[in-house]
This record gives sequence, C-alpha cells and structure tokens, in this order.
Amino acid sequence: MKRFDKIFIIAILSILGTSVFGQSGLNVKDYTGRLQERRTFEPTKIAVEEARYVGIEYITASDSVIIRNCGIILQNDLDFSPYFENVPLDTFFMRHMEMDRMTLLGWKRLAAQYVIKLEVEFPRNNIRVRYRLYSTDSEREIKKERFETAKGDYRALVHEIANDIVKSLLGDEGIYRTKIVYSRKYGDAQELFIADFDGKNERQLTNNGSINILPAFSPDGEYIYFTSYVDDEPHIYMLNLKTNSVDLIASNPGLNTAPEVSPDGKSIACVLTKDGNSEIYLLDRKGKIKKRLTNSWAIETAPTWSPDGKEIAFTSDRAGSPQIYIMDKEGLNVRRISYHGNYNDSPCWSPRGDRIVYASRGSQFRIVSVDVTGKDFRVLADYGNNENPSLSPDGNHIIFTSTRMGVQELYTMDIFGRNQRKISSGGGCSNPAWSPYIK
Repeated sequence: MKRFDKIFIIAILSILGTSVFGQSGLNVKDYTGRLQERRTFEPTKIAVEEARYVGIEYITASDSVIIRNCGIILQNDLDFSPYFENVPLDTFFMRHMEMDRMTLLGWKRLAAQYVIKLEVEFPRNNIRVRYRLYSTDSEREIKKERFETAKGDYRALVHEIANDIVKSLLGDEGIYRTKIVYSRKYGDAQELFIADFDGKNERQLTNNGSINILPAFSPDGEYIYFTSYVDDEPHIYMLNLKTNSVDLIASNPGLNTAPEVSPDGKSIACVLTKDGNSEIYLLDRKGKIKKRLTNSWAIETAPTWSPDGKEIAFTSDRAGSPQIYIMDKEGLNVRRISYHGNYNDSPCWSPRGDRIVYASRGSQFRIVSVDVTGKDFRVLADYGNNENPSLSPDGNHIIFTSTRMGVQELYTMDIFGRNQRKISSGGGCSNPAWSPYIK
C-alpha cells in the first residue's frame, strides 16, 4: 500500500533483510465533457441492442459467444461512465405492446435518448463490428463506424467503439483502452500485474519472487516505475511494457521508493533516505539526483504531481500526524490542505487539476477529496478500509483498494463516490495506478 507508515515498514524490512511484504454535431446537455462541481445531474439514457451476426459464413459456438459478449461489453463500458445510464430491454413492455423487435419509438417510450445497434461478421480470422448510433428524438441514424481486428482482440475492439461513442456524444477522449497496474500477493512475494481498466485481461509483469510495490506509469504509458526488493534493498526500477525488460533507476543508500514521473516525463519525484531522513527528491530520467525538495525532521513521502507539472502534493507528519501538503516543484511555498482526520496519506492529484484525492483515517480509512485550497471536503468511500486512490486520465473515475468484503480487492467509483464496483478477485491487491490514455 502507499500509506504513510509504509516508510517505517520498508525501513524495518531493509534492516532485517526480509523478503515478505505483504464530430457529428451532437451535444449532451450542458454537462458535456466535465462534471464540474455539480454532484447530481441527469445522465443521458442510452440503449445497446444485442449484437447481430450479418456475415454469410458458418460460425462456431465460440463465435456466437463473442457476438453476445460484444453487446454486453459495450453496455458495461457505457454504463461505467457517469454521463450515461443504460436502458435495459424490457420484455414485458414488448409483450404488452405486441412487438417482435424493439423499434426506436419503443426505445423512446422506455426513455432511451440514443440507441446503438451492432453488426458483427468474421472475415478470415478477424472480427469486424459496425455500430450504428440512432437518436430516438429524430428517429434517425446519426452516426455509423466500422472497426476490425484479430478475433482474439475483440474486447479491445469493443472498448474502441465505446471510446468513439464517447467522443461523438461528449467530445472527450474515452478511457476504455486504458490500463491499471497494481501489486498483488503471489505466494510469499508481491508481484506487479497489469489489466484493462475493468480488471479484465490480467497479466503478470514481474516474477522475481520479491517485493514489488508502488508502481507508477510514465506519461506516455510505455513504462512503469516501481520499488522492488529484488536486490534485497528497496531500489527504484523501470519496466518497459513493450519488451518487459527492467532497468535499475535509483539505488542510493537507504530507501529509494515512491517514484512519480512528472507530466513532461523529464523528472521523477521520489522518496530517499540517503541523508538519514525520509525526504522528497527530484531525479532525472536516468536516476541522477537533480534536487532535494524537502528538508525537515519530519517524514515526507508519497509525492504526486499536479497536471501542469508546477506543483507536488505529498504527505508529511511535520504537524505531528501525517497530513497532505502542497509545494511548488522547487520545494517552496508549502501549504497544508488536509484538516479532517488524524491520519491522511496517499494523495493523488486529479488530471483536471481541481481536486486531490487521498486516504483519511477516522475510525477506519476512507477515500476522500478536497479542492486544491483544502476546501470542499468530500467522503467518497467509507465502508471497510479504503486506501491507495488513483484517478483515471479523464479525472472522472477513481481506482482504490478496499477490505469491505474481507480481503483487500480493487474497486472503482466515479469522482463523486457513486457506482462503486469490485474489479478484482482473490485478494491481496494493493497500490493500483491508472494509466494515461493509450493511443
């Protein structure tokens, strides 16, 4: 996890040498593209019909499953967005209206504002999907697009369709091709894993039998920086996602941990104890120290960059307990922004720049957020212990860990704390980080 007491745990482990750790012209009302400060609004109601096979070749049972899954995945993707609400097919309504197939008028009577129809075929070993977007108000087709890929990559293809629909209706980039990276208990080790934004297609990244924690993406999404005990000491490494090669970045005496790459990709904020105390430093991309940013008796940790790269939020116990502070990238103009809870840690700066999300302990750990002045405190998740928040690149979603079901799993929610859903199973998950947009 990325909690403040991680520094103490890592310090103990390093001393003992232990290896256990746990544009179509369309617009969607006035909230297009941003949730702003409003907590409630009426999402656009959208229906996704079952995908239909339009090819002429014989298909197998597994092909039929893929066709069915295409519609389900698209429904789930759009329902994940706070801007859309899925309208399910009402078979009772169809029987009552004596309808064999839903019409645009029928969907309109079910309050759907848009309807999506999917047509699937399998040329050679590929899958080709055409989607058609209809407006129930105008009762006409307003957009259609065709996508094709290898049959085994059909999930990614449907995610791309969802991105295209979001772009058409909202004008924003969709997050449905983004990834999440996290640490997971694997035997006696903690290994890094990567998955789609919804927890599907999990893949193991490290397999060194050691402790691998605190992963962070580079701004281009091609590299992951993390802390590992693979050489018995906590050092910072960089993993190339294309080649899976791992390079050592920082191995100063003491702790080298909590790497966070600047938005321009030129600097790495991290925590070092080479001078005896836990302080925040700036490194260049190759791990050379550029500047020491904090200098006090207190423990400082968990740096997170503002989206413009001009400021860094971090955790410090300089006031007697762990709290969230902001400083500029030169280490100056420090100000405190957390005043609720006696233990606040793991800040994550929203990509929109307006809010900081972090873990706050009262009777238990909650996910909370404040604006960058420390005002407008909001509790987002408070059932069980909830920690390690990380925001999606559009700033509309948060991934975090929670013990609400007994074991520590990954959960997602929107920026207002709604639509909380578990996306992992098996327990032992910690330190999730959301990737930037994947091109």
